[in-house]
Amino acid sequence: MAFLTIQELNTHLHDELVETITRGDATIAEAAIDAAIAEAKGYLTRFDCTRIFSASGSKRNQLLLIFVKDIAIWHLTNLCNAGTELQFRQDRYERAIDWLKAVQRGDVSPDLPDRETEEETGSNTPIGPIAYGSNPKRCQHF
Repeated sequence: MAFLTIQELNTHLHDELVETITRGDATIAEAAIDAAIAEAKGYLTRFDCTRIFSASGSKRNQLLLIFVKDIAIWHLTNLCNAGTELQFRQDRYERAIDWLKAVQRGDVSPDLPDRETEEETGSNTPIGPIAYGSNPKRCQHF
């Protein structure tokens, strides 16, 4: 089962509005959902995205689900904003992206599964961000 289905979008946008925007073509709504999941995955790289987005039902993180729905509805209403206020949808989208950026920075710690460590996977792939830098360049004049 998918992380998010078209029928579950009805908590954010009525079924008849989804039907109007997509003109009965379910692939348009599925494309918006896929784009929203891909966008969220880009911010959640330090977590196990495979486990997060393969969950279904009550096993999903409900806050993440709400924000993925907001992003999907934003992508859907960009096609046609029939029956919904575009500014409201834009505000919800920006709120979702701000939350994902806060998670990415580490300001917010959601209850999401971490990526497996090197000992668990047996590989040498780096886990997490790597910081590097150097001292400022110095000019010495004699």
